Amino acid sequence: MESGIFEGLKVLDCASFIAAPAAATVLGDFGADVIKIEPPGAGDPYRLLPSLPGYPHSEHNFAWMLESRNKKSLALDLSKPEGQAVLHRLAAEADVFITNFPPAVRERLGITYARLAPLNTRLVYASFTGYGEKGEEANKPGFDSNAYWARSGLMDLVRADEDTTPARSVAGMGDHPSAMALYGAIVTALYKRERTGKGSHVSSNLMANGMWASGVLAQAKLCGAKFSRRRSREHALNAVTNHYKCRDGRWLMLSLLNEDRQWPALARCLGLDDFVRDARFAARADRHARSVELIKVFDEIFATKDLAEWRSILDGNGLVFGVVGILDDIPGDPQMLENEVLVPFENDTMLTINSPIWVDGSKKTTPRRPPGIGEHSDEILRRYGYDEAAIQKLRASGAVA
Repeated sequence: MESGIFEGLKVLDCASFIAAPAAATVLGDFGADVIKIEPPGAGDPYRLLPSLPGYPHSEHNFAWMLESRNKKSLALDLSKPEGQAVLHRLAAEADVFITNFPPAVRERLGITYARLAPLNTRLVYASFTGYGEKGEEANKPGFDSNAYWARSGLMDLVRADEDTTPARSVAGMGDHPSAMALYGAIVTALYKRERTGKGSHVSSNLMANGMWASGVLAQAKLCGAKFSRRRSREHALNAVTNHYKCRDGRWLMLSLLNEDRQWPALARCLGLDDFVRDARFAARADRHARSVELIKVFDEIFATKDLAEWRSILDGNGLVFGVVGILDDIPGDPQMLENEVLVPFENDTMLTINSPIWVDGSKKTTPRRPPGIGEHSDEILRRYGYDEAAIQKLRASGAVA
């Protein structure tokens, strides 16, 4: 097994669902020893996500495979004093403790920063919430669909126009970028610990990450900017930063921000060389003024060829564009495979999604399949000094499963 940057780092993942556990996943990708604390019985309720209505049917628990690779599971009932005592023993030797329980629940389960920090002055305590840890909504539960996507304005802002129904997010769309924020907070605290020898409490939340994601337009609002009425794709203000449907029903997105330089190349690729000299479209201001007319022309042209043909035509001309990807594209995407965005599980051909950072000279841990509920309970307890009699006593009490 490969070692990594965080080899020897002990992480307790005492969280559920996506954002906070995914931060632990990234630490594990770089070699950290991650113990997943989950309740006996059904375990982390995130295990059940693929069984909810509307999710794809699979023989594999695809959600759990992604968030819980490389982790070991300890099934621990933190509502029991015996369970809390076990966690406190682990926390006394841990480097990082991660939770996303609301503040009031942390208090009830004996896992607040105030409770754990005296046990271990080097502990980095990372907490994650829906709406922050202060104010009336501090204990309000939230998923990324509401606290990140809806609350931030993104759900409204991505609508085609103001008459379109607000767009729903997909599972984990806000959680995964939020996980990287929590990961960054943890790594920052570890760097601080290297300098001071002391651990600290770091935090992040879905609402803050959603605002960061919508920051450009949100900052405009904070500056008192005046907004124009939203326009549909067919009435966009700029034809060369718009998306177009190809003959096979696939879409591509043009993003020509250096328009003066890129317009002649685009016109040539589309067979519109005469438009470069046409007084209606030669200047950028004229193209913008006649954007609706130009979009209609582009719509007709893009509809004459399949997406693959357009990619071949547009590539290599200094034009910034992107394919509007669909899930069917992903498994065989050569660019993703070449850049290890997709990597295989250990001793397996099945692929999983890599965490989106790399460090030269440091090899990531090969992804291992996720654990069953409490699969490593006895192994972990032995490692932390419990003998067989003590383990059986904990099992008899129901604190460990």
